[in-house]
Amino acid sequence: MIHGSATGADLAAAAATATIETFSAETVQFGGVECFQAIAEMRNSAREAALPSGLHPTVPPGISLQGWNVATSPWGPFSMANVRVTCRSGVRARGFMVGAVVSTEVATAGLRSTFGIPARLGDVRLRRSYHGVDLAVQIDQQVLASVSALDPEPMSNDDVQYTGTLTLAHTPQGLRLVQVEAQHLNSRVERLTARINEFDGAAWGQPLLDPYFVVSASVAVAEVELPAVRFVCDPDKFA
Repeated sequence: MIHGSATGADLAAAAATATIETFSAETVQFGGVECFQAIAEMRNSAREAALPSGLHPTVPPGISLQGWNVATSPWGPFSMANVRVTCRSGVRARGFMVGAVVSTEVATAGLRSTFGIPARLGDVRLRRSYHGVDLAVQIDQQVLASVSALDPEPMSNDDVQYTGTLTLAHTPQGLRLVQVEAQHLNSRVERLTARINEFDGAAWGQPLLDPYFVVSASVAVAEVELPAVRFVCDPDKFA
């Protein structure tokens, strides 16, 4: 059985690992969300090396690059971009979050302390128009990602589903994979044809990431609910 070859400690040392001091019991609501997602195949060299040993890579290996515009939240409006490596935890499809960039300090702090998201403050620009979507992510003038998508075609609101996210964070139980189960209630969904113009894996925290072929892309308008964290697990043990 194929599984990750990195240890949780090594991945935590190389990333902007968050700390959850206390698990919250509250559900977090995001309103007026624009969510763009591009899924791309990446080189086999990162297949096992980008994941802790408790997770199983997909074949072929892939990454999910998301951009969000959030109109309302407990932390005010903000934009976010994140990169996840596609994987399985047990038999469940998941995305292991390598890095995230958030546009405001208060949302950065809230996402880190509530869900263990490895968020850093930066510039996230997600623009949705009638003819396509553009996503640009920067930190201190360094470009982390640039994606363009064209020719949106309407889809059913249920045609796009998002896998659960696993973040690596320091918790009251130690270094753990934290399961974040965002629930999307879509009111509009479109598929697009996308291309990745620029991508810097090292700037996201994992230099082995090298996406080269976009498999699918979509954009949705939704209300998103993030329930309180229910599950955490040892990153070096199978679920």
